[in-house]
Amino acid sequence: MARLQPVRGTHDILGDQARAFRYITDVFIKVAERYGHSEISTPIFEFTEVFRRTLGETSDVVSKEMYTFEDRGGESLTLRPEYTAGIARAFISGGLQQDLPLKFYGYGPMFRYERPQKGRMRQFHQIDVEILGVSEPQADIELLALAADLLGELGLMEHITLEINSLGDTESRLAYRDALVDYFVAHKDSLSEDSLNRLDKNPLRILDSKDEGDREIVAGAPVLQDYFNEASSTFFQQVQEGLAALGITYVFNPRLVRGLDYYSHTAFEFTTTQLGAQGTVLAGGRYDGLIELMGGPATAGIGWAAGLERLAELVSHNHVPVTARPVSIVPVGADAQTAALKLARTLRHDGFVVDMGYRGNVGKRMKRANKLDSELAILMGSDELARGKVTIKDLDEGAQQEIDLDKVSDYLMHYR
Repeated sequence: MARLQPVRGTHDILGDQARAFRYITDVFIKVAERYGHSEISTPIFEFTEVFRRTLGETSDVVSKEMYTFEDRGGESLTLRPEYTAGIARAFISGGLQQDLPLKFYGYGPMFRYERPQKGRMRQFHQIDVEILGVSEPQADIELLALAADLLGELGLMEHITLEINSLGDTESRLAYRDALVDYFVAHKDSLSEDSLNRLDKNPLRILDSKDEGDREIVAGAPVLQDYFNEASSTFFQQVQEGLAALGITYVFNPRLVRGLDYYSHTAFEFTTTQLGAQGTVLAGGRYDGLIELMGGPATAGIGWAAGLERLAELVSHNHVPVTARPVSIVPVGADAQTAALKLARTLRHDGFVVDMGYRGNVGKRMKRANKLDSELAILMGSDELARGKVTIKDLDEGAQQEIDLDKVSDYLMHYR
């Protein structure tokens, strides 16, 4: 029988990575709730149309990367490749229009079929925040501040750069799109196949092309800001002024785009040079046309997502709090087993991490205590218990002393 392995592009999360995931998620929840966001958890799979509509037929995610299958009832379902579409669907199907504005956060696994590599898996994990129903630039500023605070509390901002751009409103973007199509049509013979496919339906995505030939052409393309109307210029100026007022530094990147028509105004990425080619740590933008595109009422929206795998790679062990070291209880002989069980439960109720091996003599149990990096070992022998005592050994210092059994919890408080 072949040895069982995880599916290619997936991995088990344990040890240091599990601790980093837990730490990052805990900090994220704390910061998001500090900003007034409440938790939402959407299904891991949705009707395929939820993502096909929102991500666009020509996007790589829809055309190449979605995990789509037909269930027994003949429905086409897709494992979620991102969070925003599911939250927008929840807003519509849950009839939440009366509750606007809404501020959500969520976290969990996402799925994309792509070539597995460092920082890019087929099952990966994201944290996500969204604000619905706020068309003012204050929402953009607030979400960028939330992201900066999160990365700051994780100790990462020193190595991260915020890049921002504006896509303008619909009027500005349509004018730019026309100019962009005219420019790329003139260079049609030199574009890559992917860019040719995007030229009619999704020309802004060509600006994102990684093809070297495309990048040379893109360098001379029209700049979006040259086609802004007054409303778009004013909106972006207010976002920049808000960031400056909060002391959040940024770099203007005019080539940072989102290819779909429902995106508008602010687009942003927090990037780093510490992850090689996978330099984007957190990314998002405003999507005022998304919910209307999905059949709901016209509703402003903005959000961002960050990959837990990439954040965990950046968070050094110095930033991840050390798990509380356990106390090991070592019963000496069968007669002490019941008393050891009772003491273990008492100490756990008092908030201590307690380990008690299930078998073995004293020597084996002490080896287990050292392997678990226990700070203390509590030895419980029949003679000691008859006198109402236990022996507590400091496994770092080697010193030991007898303590009254009913005073153990008070004694351990000094080691917290």
